[in-house]
Amino acid sequence: MLVGPVADDNPQEWSGKTFPFSDASTIQPTEACMGKKRALADPSRLKPFDKDNKDLLRVVIETPKGSRNKFAFNPDDQIFELRRVLPAGMEFPYDFGFVPSTLAPDGDPTDVLVLMDEPAFPGCVLLSRIVGAIEGEQYDRKSRERNDRIIAVEKDAHSFASIKSIDDLGKEFAKELEEFFTNYHRMWREEYKVLRLTGPERARKLVRSTMV
Repeated sequence: MLVGPVADDNPQEWSGKTFPFSDASTIQPTEACMGKKRALADPSRLKPFDKDNKDLLRVVIETPKGSRNKFAFNPDDQIFELRRVLPAGMEFPYDFGFVPSTLAPDGDPTDVLVLMDEPAFPGCVLLSRIVGAIEGEQYDRKSRERNDRIIAVEKDAHSFASIKSIDDLGKEFAKELEEFFTNYHRMWREEYKVLRLTGPERARKLVRSTMV
């Protein structure tokens, strides 16, 4: 057992003294002892693609599947906060997050829906395969802007291992997402229109076009 200075020692007199530790690194003052604070990591500044496999997209989860609470990352305070609550009977159909180090036309990081076996949690970083995108636009009486959503599959998901393209998910999948986003935007007095569904190559280009 390693034994350090006793509690009634004067901390100011410890400097320069020798202690019987076998490893000198064990007595180095910690940052907490030195009064230093380590900054929290900012997930929005991570690299968008995996460094070892550029085909894998990094996704920071904000809202898990099945949640009525819409969480979002606040880059100023570097925290995940509750933004909205969906009405009873409505929930997020899949895990929802963003691609770090991107900026979409709506002013936020590029959105991603991730298909996986079990829900993740806010702040969880996933590696995912891009299988397509929902290209769409949102508008109200004053403005109109693009709001695309990338569709991805978590790399180790068993239930979606055979999915290579958004076409493999079928028409019901597309209809389900279109209805969800249409109803979601209407709650905030906006309209959402799906322009087209695109495959993985086009979706990858969409991501790269928003990288900062």
